[in-house]
Amino acid sequence: MRIVHTEASCGWGGQELRVLNEALGMARRGHQVRLAAPRQSRIYAEALKRGLPASAVPIERKTIAGYRALRSFLADEAVDIVNTHSSTDSWLTALACIGLRNAPAVVRTRHISAPIPSNMGTRWLYRRAAARIVTTGEALRLQVVRETAADPARVVSIPTGIDLAHFQAGDRLASRAALGLAADDFLVGIVATLRSWKGHRYLLDALAMIDDKHLKVVIVGAGPGETNLCRQAQELGIADRVIMAGQREDVVPWLQSFDTFVLPSYANEGVPQAIMQAMACGLPIITTNVGAIGEIARDGVTAMMVRPQDPEALAAAMVRLRDDAPLRERLGRAAIIEAQARFSADIMLTRMEAIFRDVMGKGTLVRAALEK
Repeated sequence: MRIVHTEASCGWGGQELRVLNEALGMARRGHQVRLAAPRQSRIYAEALKRGLPASAVPIERKTIAGYRALRSFLADEAVDIVNTHSSTDSWLTALACIGLRNAPAVVRTRHISAPIPSNMGTRWLYRRAAARIVTTGEALRLQVVRETAADPARVVSIPTGIDLAHFQAGDRLASRAALGLAADDFLVGIVATLRSWKGHRYLLDALAMIDDKHLKVVIVGAGPGETNLCRQAQELGIADRVIMAGQREDVVPWLQSFDTFVLPSYANEGVPQAIMQAMACGLPIITTNVGAIGEIARDGVTAMMVRPQDPEALAAAMVRLRDDAPLRERLGRAAIIEAQARFSADIMLTRMEAIFRDVMGKGTLVRAALEK
């Protein structure tokens, strides 16, 4: 199949990683795959660096220039499937395909659980313009059906898959030695873009409640919240217990160095890849039941669930896991078993491949949708 992934986002996080890894996986399966993204976006640069063909198209905003450029691109490429990923590129793609000769089928992937606008245009986009809608979790699938009145048969949940050969448990002390981390500290780690709704500030509030100089938080990631988090750590007097590791190309050594993994998100989540990765590395999880997190992290089985935006509950969970090594071991073992059974990238690719084959040749649905 000839597949194009569009991505308007200029940020970098789990969504962009899924787009890139899925595209590369489809290419390895013999499909012709290309990315269309803004030239200044990180995903564009990463695609080229990793050997994925990419075209620079100005789709970062909903503009006439972006619409024209995308329509010209699709007319020239002879595409079977366009898989859109953000709101802006989904709109531009749907409009660009109207009246296009041999229009490709449009598959809209929705990665987050933010509210969907309630208006006629959005209903058209979800109910008619896309041949299929894919979400990254069942909770998101139900949300799309509920908020857009899309046909439930056309909305399917396909969680992101990860490379289980790469994300594995390792030698904690060896990882710490390689990263320059103390062997005798209890490390609570988070791997996430520094966005407000990931809940980093509640994690720092929780850390300040724990009187233990050897319990430290490791923050892996970059983003717009970095300055505020550094300031907060200083104001709380815990800067010496917060390790800002920054953006890392390979997070596996960091995951392998942690004693436990935490993601205290309070909004917008789909199925976070970081939790899947941490589980595959055998880490006990502390997280919240937000978005579709509860579909992969099970309270008392692989994780400890706490209330969102609740530093006291976070602090209690961190202390409990610090003090209960058998509990950490039990949750970590169960996490590995769960990850190996459910989180393979091959499962994701096979299911996406089936969706693409099912809708291939149905691009005329977009034109018919507008006429209605």
